[in-house]
Amino acid sequence: MTRRRCRRLAYPLLVVLGLGTAAALTARAPQAAQDPARAAAVDMVFARWDSVTTPGCAVGVSVAGRTVLERAYGMAELEQGIANTPATIFENGSVSKQFTAAAVVMLALEGRLSLDDDVRRWVPEIPDYGHTIRLRHLLNHTSGLRDWGSVAGISGWGRSQRTHTHAHVLDILSRQSALNFEPGHEYSYSNSGYNLLAIIVERASGIPFARFSAERIFGPLGMTHTQWRDDYRRIVPGRSAAYQWRPEGGFIIDRPIENVHGNGGLLTTVGDLLVWTRALQEGRFGGPDFARLLQERGRLNDGTIIPYAAGLVVDSTLGVPSVAHSGSTSGYRAHLGRFPEQDLAVAVLCNVGAANASRYWREVAAIYLDGEGAPGPEGAPGPATGVGAGAEGEVDRSPPAPGALTAYAGVYHSVDAETTLRVVVEGDRLVMLRRPDDRFPLEPVRADAFTGGLGEVRFLRDGAGRVVELSLQQSRVYDLRFQRVAENAAHAPRPPSGWAP
Repeated sequence: MTRRRCRRLAYPLLVVLGLGTAAALTARAPQAAQDPARAAAVDMVFARWDSVTTPGCAVGVSVAGRTVLERAYGMAELEQGIANTPATIFENGSVSKQFTAAAVVMLALEGRLSLDDDVRRWVPEIPDYGHTIRLRHLLNHTSGLRDWGSVAGISGWGRSQRTHTHAHVLDILSRQSALNFEPGHEYSYSNSGYNLLAIIVERASGIPFARFSAERIFGPLGMTHTQWRDDYRRIVPGRSAAYQWRPEGGFIIDRPIENVHGNGGLLTTVGDLLVWTRALQEGRFGGPDFARLLQERGRLNDGTIIPYAAGLVVDSTLGVPSVAHSGSTSGYRAHLGRFPEQDLAVAVLCNVGAANASRYWREVAAIYLDGEGAPGPEGAPGPATGVGAGAEGEVDRSPPAPGALTAYAGVYHSVDAETTLRVVVEGDRLVMLRRPDDRFPLEPVRADAFTGGLGEVRFLRDGAGRVVELSLQQSRVYDLRFQRVAENAAHAPRPPSGWAP
C-alpha cells in the first residue's frame, strides 16, 4: 500500500483501469475521533468536486490538537488521472504570508532586526519618499507601497505572463515615484511588502529565505511536505496541477510560472498546515512572544486598530473569534484558520479557480462549532482593500459632448511602469491601446474620468485646460501617472514592434 493510501482518514482514490478508464473508490482507515455524521456533512460541502473529471480540494480539521478529519476530492492531475488525497501538495497563495511574517518575527526576537526598522536599512533600492516605511508597515499592509504585480500588469507583463523573480520586484519598486499614501495612513493589501520581507530575511540572516524557512520553521515543526516555490520548474513529487474553467473548452492548466515567493508560493498539505496552527495555538514554538507578535493587529496613524496583524487576520467568523487568512494564486485557492476559544482549526486547499475555499472553510467550521457560531457574511474576514483617490463619488455615465473626446487623444508614457499607452477616438468612444495588440474601450464615469480594462482612467489638465497627464487608479495602485508625450495618437510615431490591431 502506498504512503498516501495509509493516510489517517477517508479520501477518494483513483484506480486506473486500462487506457482512460477510471473508478473512484473510497478508502477508510479506523480513527476513533472521526464523527461519521460530521464527515458526511463535510462531504456535502465538497460534493461539487467529488468527481474523477474535475480538479478539487483537500480539507483537514483538528480539535484540541488532534486531527479528526482529513479528506480529499477530485483530481490532482487531469492529464494523468491522478486523484487528490490529503497528502497532495497544493500551493496556498497568500496563506503563505504568515510564514514570511514568522521568519521576520523570529529575527526580531533574536535582535537581528527590529520591526520598527526603516525598510531602507535593509533594502536601499526603495526610493526615499520623505516618510519612513517601517517593517511593521509591511507586515500589516499599511506601507503605502504600490503592489508590484499590479504595476507589472499595467505594463502588459503581469504575473501570469512573465517569470518574475525578486530582482524584478526590486526593479519595479525602485522605479515608483510615489506611494499610494503616507505609511500608516490606511490599510491597502499589497504583495510588495511581503516580497520585501522575504528579501529582508535573506539579507538579515545571511542565507536564502527558502533555506531559512526550512531550517528554522518547517524542519523543527515536522512540516515535511512544505517548501517554497522559489523555482517553479523544480520537480515536486505529489504536487497537484492547478486549473481554470473555460466554457468554450473545459479545464485548462493555470499554475504559477513565477519564482517570487514570500507573498505567496508556499507548497504544502492540509496536514502540515494543521501542524502549524497547533504550534500557534499552544504557543510552544518560537518563544513566549512569538505567537503574540504574529497576532498583534496593526494600528493606523490615527490610532485605529485594523484586523490585519502579521500575515494573519485576527477578527471573528461565525460570531466567534478567529485567526485566519485566505489565499488565491493562478488556479489554486486556500483558506486556513483557527478558532482559539474552541481549539478548532480548519485547512482547505483547492486546485481549481472556481472553488470558493473561504466559503468551504466557513461551512466546515460551522459543522464543528456545534452551533456556537452565528451566520455571518460569506468570504474571508478582514478589512476591505482601499480603492484610492478619485474612486468615490457619484457616477455620471453621460457621454462627453460631440468632439470633446479628441482632447484626450494622444500618446502617454509612464516611467514608473515603463509603458506607453495610445488613446484614440473610434467613432463616438475612446479606446486605449497597449502594445502589442491590447484594446481597452473606455466608458465615461464623470468629467475627465473613464473606466476600462486597466481600472479608472483620469485625464489631468494644466492651468490652461489642456490635457497633460493620464492617471490610472486601481485597488492596489492609486495614482499611476502617464505623461502626455504626443497630442495626436493617430499620427504619432509608433514603437518599432507595432501597436494597434
